[in-house]
Amino acid sequence: MTAPPPVSAGTADTNRSDDTARASLEALRSEIAKAVVGQDPAVTGLVVALLCRGHVLLEGVPGVAKTLLVRALAASLELDTKRVQFTPDLMPSDVTGSLVYDARTAEFSFQQGPVFTNLLLADEINRTPPKTQSSLLEAMEERQVTVDGTPRLLPDPFLVAATQNPVEYEGTYPLPEAQLDRFLLKLTVPLPSREDEIDVLTRHADGFNPRDLTAAGIRPVAGPADLEAARAAVARTSVSPEIAGYVVDICRATRDSPSLSLGVSPRGAAALLSTARAWAWLTGRDYVIPDDVKALALPTLRHRVQLRPEAEMEGVTPDSVITAVLAQVPVPR
Repeated sequence: MTAPPPVSAGTADTNRSDDTARASLEALRSEIAKAVVGQDPAVTGLVVALLCRGHVLLEGVPGVAKTLLVRALAASLELDTKRVQFTPDLMPSDVTGSLVYDARTAEFSFQQGPVFTNLLLADEINRTPPKTQSSLLEAMEERQVTVDGTPRLLPDPFLVAATQNPVEYEGTYPLPEAQLDRFLLKLTVPLPSREDEIDVLTRHADGFNPRDLTAAGIRPVAGPADLEAARAAVARTSVSPEIAGYVVDICRATRDSPSLSLGVSPRGAAALLSTARAWAWLTGRDYVIPDDVKALALPTLRHRVQLRPEAEMEGVTPDSVITAVLAQVPVPR
């Protein structure tokens, strides 16, 4: 048997760093599970977004732990975090900050808004009018805020985790396409199963307080260094030409769907490739396979397509269209 080639010190250090970073993010998922029951896909989606420097939109009816999920993520990370409750009277400057006159110096100084943080919880983002929703567009895309003509960089890492109620609910303002496209993932937070709901009630009966996550045993298990190492490892995850072609074929097929008036853009294709790489690395591989693309297709693409009115009236959903596309596009061998 031929002896394996010697492993250089640099390769060994890289492998150890990758393993340490992966273990930290696995621990992150375990910490969140101490507070949130039965929402593993949403937890995984948040971790993927962290790896991809992307933003997350969480949608679900009131009372399914959307806010608790993000708060648990914040408590599990050694990152600065702030929360904004979006309401109809919220102004853009309440999010980004504004110039404040100082009578002592007779000068205007910039007062930072809550967007200057590592993790921003935008709670019920679709309960504020589009004018205030748009205050996050520049921050989410360019990682900066421009006030009075002066661009101001946001901290790194920077992640917006927004929650919203379904658009059918009273008092909601649908997010425009440009805003939706800024989100890497749209995660649905469904009602729990009967077993999970019993588990939730049992935890409450045993003294669990969702307002006191420290008492629940949640502690920071990952920090900026872990995220940086993990992101570097994801960037080294290889993508074959066949996989890149598979992603493109999926996105192009949505543009030809008779049920859609708007298909996935090239930015959406790039997002799908990015999330598939992150998922591949999380599962322990340094290369992407078609199953990685399929696993992240729904959360990455569902908010990047627009249904035709007649299809919507017939009960067609973005998820059903994307699922049909995945079934039709040939899988590379």
